[in-house]
Amino acid sequence: MFPEERKEGSPRFGKLHFPVGLWINSPKKRLAKMSRRWPSVGSVKSTSSDTASRSSETVELRPPGKSKAARHKRLSNLFHRSGGAGGGTGVGAAGGGGGGRWASEKKLAELAAPVPEELAELCGPRQPPGILKIFGGDISRGANYKSVLATPRSTARQLVREALERYGLAPEEGPPDDYVLCDVVGRAAGPGGAWQAEHLRPVGDAERPLVLQDVWQPKAGCSRRFEIRRRQEVERACEAEDEEPAGAEAQGRRLQKSRSRAASGGPAPPKERADNLSLRRSISDMNLSAKKRRERKTVLSVAGGEAGPPPTAAPAATPAAEEPAAEPGGGGAEEPADGLEQLSQCLIRPPSRHPYFLLLQGYDPQDFVVYVMTRPRHVFGRPERRGPPEKGGGGGVDTFLDAPDILPRHCLVRAGEPALVRPFRGAAVTHNGAPLLRQAPLGPGDLLGLGQHFLLVYKDPRAGPAPPPAWLPRAGPAPGLAGALGCPGCGRSPQERHEAVRAYVESRRAELRFRPQEEEALLREILRLADGGGGGGGAALAPAFLLGLCLEHSARALEPAHFPALLARVAQLVKEAVWEKIKEIGERQPETEPEAGAEAPGAAEVAAELRPLVLWLANATELLNLAQGRVLELERELEPEPEGPGPAAAAALPGDLEACDEALAALDEVIMSTFQQCVYYLTKTLYSALPALLDSNPFSGAGEPSAAPDLGAMPPALRPALALYGAALQLGRDCQLHPALVSQTFGYLFFFSNASLFNTLMERGSAGPFFQWSRAVRVRTNLDLVLDWLQGVGLGDIAAEFFRKLSATANLLCTPKSSLSKATWARLRGEYPALTPAQLHHVLSHYQLGPGRGRPEGWSPPAEEREQIAAGDIFESFTEHPPLILPGEGFRLRPGEAVSDEALHRHLCRLRRFLCDLEQGSLPANQRAAYGLEGAA
Repeated sequence: MFPEERKEGSPRFGKLHFPVGLWINSPKKRLAKMSRRWPSVGSVKSTSSDTASRSSETVELRPPGKSKAARHKRLSNLFHRSGGAGGGTGVGAAGGGGGGRWASEKKLAELAAPVPEELAELCGPRQPPGILKIFGGDISRGANYKSVLATPRSTARQLVREALERYGLAPEEGPPDDYVLCDVVGRAAGPGGAWQAEHLRPVGDAERPLVLQDVWQPKAGCSRRFEIRRRQEVERACEAEDEEPAGAEAQGRRLQKSRSRAASGGPAPPKERADNLSLRRSISDMNLSAKKRRERKTVLSVAGGEAGPPPTAAPAATPAAEEPAAEPGGGGAEEPADGLEQLSQCLIRPPSRHPYFLLLQGYDPQDFVVYVMTRPRHVFGRPERRGPPEKGGGGGVDTFLDAPDILPRHCLVRAGEPALVRPFRGAAVTHNGAPLLRQAPLGPGDLLGLGQHFLLVYKDPRAGPAPPPAWLPRAGPAPGLAGALGCPGCGRSPQERHEAVRAYVESRRAELRFRPQEEEALLREILRLADGGGGGGGAALAPAFLLGLCLEHSARALEPAHFPALLARVAQLVKEAVWEKIKEIGERQPETEPEAGAEAPGAAEVAAELRPLVLWLANATELLNLAQGRVLELERELEPEPEGPGPAAAAALPGDLEACDEALAALDEVIMSTFQQCVYYLTKTLYSALPALLDSNPFSGAGEPSAAPDLGAMPPALRPALALYGAALQLGRDCQLHPALVSQTFGYLFFFSNASLFNTLMERGSAGPFFQWSRAVRVRTNLDLVLDWLQGVGLGDIAAEFFRKLSATANLLCTPKSSLSKATWARLRGEYPALTPAQLHHVLSHYQLGPGRGRPEGWSPPAEEREQIAAGDIFESFTEHPPLILPGEGFRLRPGEAVSDEALHRHLCRLRRFLCDLEQGSLPANQRAAYGLEGAA
């Protein structure tokens, strides 16, 4: 490709590839856009190719002047063959006819008007042979090039044989079939003005180089020359390049190669000709005779181009008649075949096996009109002009659109059923006229707008008959007052819109639409609902549910930058609300510890006090899960592509993710704070109720003590602690707290109860005769009653795990004295592993065997454990509590599901009416009825 185009992602060096849409009918055709990476393979341009000036040529033709006609005739006779020789230097003689054909054309040329000068080189007997320079630096180091005589009928095979004879290659160096003629385009850009090749294409053996160089011209600044190279080396280089593109891109290159063969007269291989069946060509590319050229001008005049005279009326048209009108905005008159080229491009069929985009509006008149999707993913973008591209070119861009507001990576389309379209960060994209902010399905017939200039329609020939496009307006309303007041955009009457609004308000879809200007009022209303306790019943999670719907709407319908800001605002409001609740509860607590005789607050009072905190704990947990899900989807939607994101996306994406992480951290902090405050107030109340478990006698009442679901049947000393356990369990259920958090809350309560009772037991044992069998039996019985009651309410497993040390101590003390006195230290360490050596030694040291009985020798610890016992602590630490682990599954709120809970549905409908009232208040009174909002709430 040429320098100004090499910046747009094409490879630096490649074979000559001719675009599918270009025709070879004009002898002054340019060599345009020869690149391996043709934008959107299979696309065709809406106008002719770029105009390029004629650069230096490798053929030295001697064009005849008017004063040298006789000399030209003499030169023509040297190459004229009469009779059955079939000679003739005109291109029109390629089809046969022999000498008679040549003579008839000669008489016709003498009788008709003079042939135009631009056609004089290719038709008629006046055309002399040319001297063609063939460079052979690869086969002969001593010579730069050799000149051979060539006519328009000379084939590449013939020129190769003549060139090899001129170079004087020995027969042992290989037959002529081992060499091939190559068409090379390059420039004198090397050191010292040395030739530097940029593109190379092997010329087919049946192609005519003289015709080829007249048909395809290099662009301005470049020149071409013919080189002779070894066939094996050229084929190896071509195979190495063909392995780089894959799939349809390689097929497009084969199509372009076959077109170039046809242009110079060579036949296309059968397989490549079959690949061209999807492209309809109205005129053969093989015939370049002047007669067929005049007939094509007649076809052009029928299609609406400039009228050309019929062949019978003017067998040789004048140059003025052949010159078409200049295009609007063009720099001058176009060449004779430009109108025919435009006609031929218009007759190309769209692809039948690949989806494609049809250009409805573009930025440049030279924009392509068809862009074919040849890969599962298709990226639209602007070519970057910052230097030569990396290998792979274009940063993964499949179709280049050159407009000021197109980003380097603007839009991504993924093939599938249905196809998906997603804009890159900061890209202006519309889908069926509406701004596209997130990934959306793309159906056949959908309109895709890129920036302010490009408008494309998506087509998929494999999908069959497509339904009416979504952007097609419905039939207009009936005339009359209802039609006059109807919405002009949708064509519905006010009554229809009123019913649609009412259906939305009462819908059970988990959806809450709002405008950005109504966001703050909506959030405040949701928080006011949380202050009221959620309304009871199943509406305990209404704040999290409604805030989650706000986040869902922001992520789905609003611009990408809105979601991080909304999430941060929600986290801030929730944090402020929780902090206010914590301060209110703290202000109601007494500043000093209650006196010994004062009655402790009951379980019902504690539950009522903690209800707002538990509600926010449950809602913050569910809201954190919903927010994390949306953030993960945001990362997947905006994640950099394998080739890397554009500059705008690379700068904005980390900022958005950082804002989301800060908001999630704030919600995490809310959960931690509310959990700590709830556990603190529960353990503070529980601390005064636990000692009764060690002091009370369960056998003082009538009958045998037994656990019962009803607290009235339990010993009175155990009721306060069990009532608090039951109230905390019921509070978690009423507030719909996550089951994992309920378990962790009771795990902490049981940890505190076990540590508090064990430390009290160890402290009392050292102060007096507390470690004895009779008191240990009462402690064991009370503990069994508590564990049995907790088992009945579903907390038995958690209680058994955390009360293990207290149970082990009670079991040790309940062992009969006769058995305990015979036990050894090693046996007791094996039977009671829950006790540390220091704790076991403390219990045995203060155990009361009876008056006059000393400690057995077997209770003495071995020497190696005495240092550990002396340094060990006999009390349990309250700082070694279990950590809070946030749940990862089992959440009650599931996004996307229909609202089945009646309480949640009532709150959702109320908020929808609230938003309708806000929108109605922002409209003038005369427009409320037209929009169907009046009376909808």
